[in-house]
Amino acid sequence: MNQPNPTSAGTDDQVAFHRTELQPILNLYGRMVAAGEWRDYGISHLRDVAIFAIFRRAAETPIYRIEKRPKLRQRQGQYAVIGAEGQVLRRGHDLTAVLRVLEGKPKLID
Repeated sequence: MNQPNPTSAGTDDQVAFHRTELQPILNLYGRMVAAGEWRDYGISHLRDVAIFAIFRRAAETPIYRIEKRPKLRQRQGQYAVIGAEGQVLRRGHDLTAVLRVLEGKPKLID
């Protein structure tokens, strides 16, 4: 009898972020945590989408979601930044360019 391998079961049909994709996301996250803007994050790997959710406080809903949807690769781009209200802030093929929408705006110092 041929038994399925429990370590690989269910992982073939999930979308995940690659290490090279997580690096720019975590770099941005680290800068925003150091600035006191963000506090927590969560990662979900689902069948059609991988989500990096960003929280201001751990008990809240995410203020931003960075999504990877490989099925949209040939169309408007597989990467998107989604706001708290569900609005698409930016979508594209280049993750670094998509993440620029989340870069902190310059602040005036008195």
